Amino acid sequence: MQPAQQKGKVIIAGAGPGDPELITVKTVKALRQAEVILVDRLVSEEILKEYASPQAEIVYVGKQCRRPGTTPQATINELLVEYALLGKQVLRLKGGDVSIFSNVLDELQALVAHEIPYEIIPGITAALGAAAYAGIPLTARQHSTAVRFLTFYTYSKLTEEYWHELAQTEDTLVFYMSSERLNEVVEKLTRHGISEEKQLAVVEQATTPLQHVQVSSLYDYEQNLGGKTFVSPSLVIIGKVVALHEQFQWFTNNPSREHYFKPVSEQASLVLQ
Repeated sequence: MQPAQQKGKVIIAGAGPGDPELITVKTVKALRQAEVILVDRLVSEEILKEYASPQAEIVYVGKQCRRPGTTPQATINELLVEYALLGKQVLRLKGGDVSIFSNVLDELQALVAHEIPYEIIPGITAALGAAAYAGIPLTARQHSTAVRFLTFYTYSKLTEEYWHELAQTEDTLVFYMSSERLNEVVEKLTRHGISEEKQLAVVEQATTPLQHVQVSSLYDYEQNLGGKTFVSPSLVIIGKVVALHEQFQWFTNNPSREHYFKPVSEQASLVLQ
């Protein structure tokens, strides 16, 4: 691949949590101008159909834990650099917001190492989308005055001291990418004496037509939700604010097990066609 005389530019943008209308005007402009779009799995197909230039090259670089077709981060970094060195206007489109539990640092380091100009456009992160569409204010008087974004993914290591702090804090806790280990989250918080006033909500496929919210006491979790497999992506909200869901839910709950976002194996096949 021969580099162009003039380097291109990379725009790293957040596409929002799922609902294709929850996208910024600035990202829509970037979609219309991009020559190459590297797109995550958790980006609505409607966004690409509605806003991407028909001439744009769409490259699927989705990730999904332990699934065939997952794109290594090193490969994504290389693609960003290669297309930019060809002089292309490149859009790296991520689900949610680019700065919350994404690999944006790796991508920025690769761009800086090759002196490639870039721009970062924020998006609505999954926690804010899920909370709004579930009718759960993440901070509310007499419920919580702060919120923490966390993950308990396969590589996560949290000390017992930190679990104790999480169990005792009045902050709302929002766990990303943690539904497969939710039983461990519940076990650790209950073992450290989390208040019985606090509940948990699992929000599956937040802000999409297939959103499904399930609420339980942490101490009744095994009876209510134990052993269940949640549809990806799922986000977990824990705290006193979860009790507000019953009163303020406004979005229709959909119990379907259908996937709104294609698995990475199906997206990978699109590249080969």
